[in-house]
Amino acid sequence: MSAFASALPLVSLVTFLPLAGAVLLVFIRGESLKAVRAAALAVSLLTFALSLFLFFGFDGASGLPEFVERASWLGRGLDYHVGVDGLSLFLVLLAAFLTPIALLSSWRAVGDRVKEFSVFMLLLETGMIGVFVSLNLFLFYVFWEAMLIPMYFLIGIWGGPRRVYATMKFVLFTMFGSLLMLVGVFVLHAAHHQATGGYSLAIADLAGLALSPALQTWLFLGFGLAFAIKVPLFPLHTWLPDAHVEAPTAASVLLAAVLLKMGAYGFLRLGLPLFPLAAASFAPALSVLAAVGIVYGGLMALIQKDMKSLVAYSSVSHMGLVMLAVFSLNFEATEGAIYQMLNHGLSTGALFLCVGILYERTHTRKIADHGGAAARMPVFAGIFLVVMLSSAGLPGLNGFAGEILCFFGVFAANKALAAVSVTTVILSAAYLLWLYRRVLLGPLKDPGDPRLRDLDKRELAYLVPIIVLIVFMGLFPGVFLRKLDASVSRYLDAVKTPAAATLGLAPAPERGQTAENRAELER
Repeated sequence: MSAFASALPLVSLVTFLPLAGAVLLVFIRGESLKAVRAAALAVSLLTFALSLFLFFGFDGASGLPEFVERASWLGRGLDYHVGVDGLSLFLVLLAAFLTPIALLSSWRAVGDRVKEFSVFMLLLETGMIGVFVSLNLFLFYVFWEAMLIPMYFLIGIWGGPRRVYATMKFVLFTMFGSLLMLVGVFVLHAAHHQATGGYSLAIADLAGLALSPALQTWLFLGFGLAFAIKVPLFPLHTWLPDAHVEAPTAASVLLAAVLLKMGAYGFLRLGLPLFPLAAASFAPALSVLAAVGIVYGGLMALIQKDMKSLVAYSSVSHMGLVMLAVFSLNFEATEGAIYQMLNHGLSTGALFLCVGILYERTHTRKIADHGGAAARMPVFAGIFLVVMLSSAGLPGLNGFAGEILCFFGVFAANKALAAVSVTTVILSAAYLLWLYRRVLLGPLKDPGDPRLRDLDKRELAYLVPIIVLIVFMGLFPGVFLRKLDASVSRYLDAVKTPAAATLGLAPAPERGQTAENRAELER
């Protein structure tokens, strides 16, 4: 498999196959919804199949990007430069895995303008994957911006009653941050030319620039704001609940599972390696905001009356833990942050799918309108239970493995913030168990309601693979974490310069110590 993988431009194929599929969909004539849906699903499944070659062919021993492709594009350092390393590999797989699931989940929910909907979903997939594989800063920015266009239309056309308000709020928040990042791209381009006499926006080249502390501060603020909005980090989170509530289920799945991860990934890929002094200076304040987000998101989830809104605020809380781990800057915290991004994508994506299934049957997301659904939908109730417990961090499921690594790393960096971060376990259990009891247990609200039917084959087809992964990743985290080790070590070596270390960053644990902790976790 490795020889086959090395013989093909796999990264480009995985990135642009959905784009090619979207173009082909435009030329499908007639009103055959079945043909359009089948074609879109086939393209997304083929993309996922190709992404598996990246996983099995990825060595990871060097910590350097693999499957690298580079070609001259616009000149003056604006090159086409892509590849994957331990920081990005699993996020590429996550986007490729969830896109066909999101498409399959929309077959009954979306009956209007199906061709256009499928085109935008495939375009969104190319944008998401492109962000994760870009090794050139300008290319990263192009994909970052391009990804907003299909999400704008997905929410604005197929969203709920307040879709225009939600769409405009989403776009204004994200575009404001993106414009500041564009200014930063220009400044870095000029700084590299001034320092070397040449032109390059390769991320690896920019990481070697000796930028003044003042310039690092301003650039980190520009890039960091764009990333913090996308996470979203408290108090820049207010666009998220509106976008989730109004978005169609398929868009909510990808928004929560993949797009939110781009903010944390941006800090890992760009914010900290390019501006280590500024990142170290702002790390305490950002860590406090992340800890506040953990508690705030959990408390807000407890008082929500809409199921989608509850899951949206849970994302604010869980991504707060990820950001706290990112800024802890030690080995276990960084690996935990990456693994928890993957876990959160699966668990929260599945929660939105389950909410969407209930909405398709009852046409209401209000928690008070539901009750006793488990009596009519026992298989659904069982799957919902596993997903809920995964999100709550039950030992043996994927959420626990990611959270415990984050807690280990945060505790080593700041014991007070670690104590705050642990509240996510209590709060998530509270609002998820409350949701499950109100919606699925107790007496049926309407015993004669014929709409409450159990899962059909199509719904099982997209939920069962997620459940299998939730269990597998909880029982065997080492299968995934081993591919992260070298990349995380290399990343921390680049970020934790001697100057940054003087600002109070906790030392990373030895690799052997981390391996011992991981073995204990797996036992």
